[in-house]
Amino acid sequence: MSINTLSSSLISNESIPIEDKTEIPFEDRIPGNRGIWVGIFCVLLEFFFLFGVYLVAKVHHPEAFSTGPDKLVTIAGTTITLLLLTSGYCMVKAINAIKDDQRTASVRWIILAILLGLGYPIVKYFEINWNIEHGVDAEAGIFYTVYYYLTLTHLVHVFWGLLGLIFVATCTNMGIYSSKNYSGIEAAAVYWHTTDIIWLVIFPFFYILR
Repeated sequence: MSINTLSSSLISNESIPIEDKTEIPFEDRIPGNRGIWVGIFCVLLEFFFLFGVYLVAKVHHPEAFSTGPDKLVTIAGTTITLLLLTSGYCMVKAINAIKDDQRTASVRWIILAILLGLGYPIVKYFEINWNIEHGVDAEAGIFYTVYYYLTLTHLVHVFWGLLGLIFVATCTNMGIYSSKNYSGIEAAAVYWHTTDIIWLVIFPFFYILR
């Protein structure tokens, strides 16, 4: 999902107050907008294919995938999991706040979500450095090749998600979103939750399962 697709979803015409377009109550529609869900569908298709690659590689190289997790830093994967889940919780609080027209509180929750999300690339940076120092690079075996490809691809999508959060934080602070119009915040949050869910599959695949 490109940044252009994400940004257009956050400022989609569907983000205007719903009562100007339809009689369906704002609270009863699908969170976000159609644009963001198309993007999410594409992201899920991408990772469905990548998880398929993982499973095929595991079938053909069972020993490599059995011993591979032993050389990874489990605490790093656990820390990333906690950061992403906590960041996702902050976005839930941000949406609840804007529903009550508590704009300042919503901005603060989004900023906290961003700060927690930024912890992911920081942890990943130190993890990769540690891996390389201990000979765990993409050429160390098929398990690590797949590991780096999936985790770094996921990191790219987290990067897009962070840009989306920064965008909606700015818009919220400018008063663009309110209790009658917060589809943009929802769109960013739904995309962010998608990266959480994908990581919850990646984490056990590489750090736990033998």
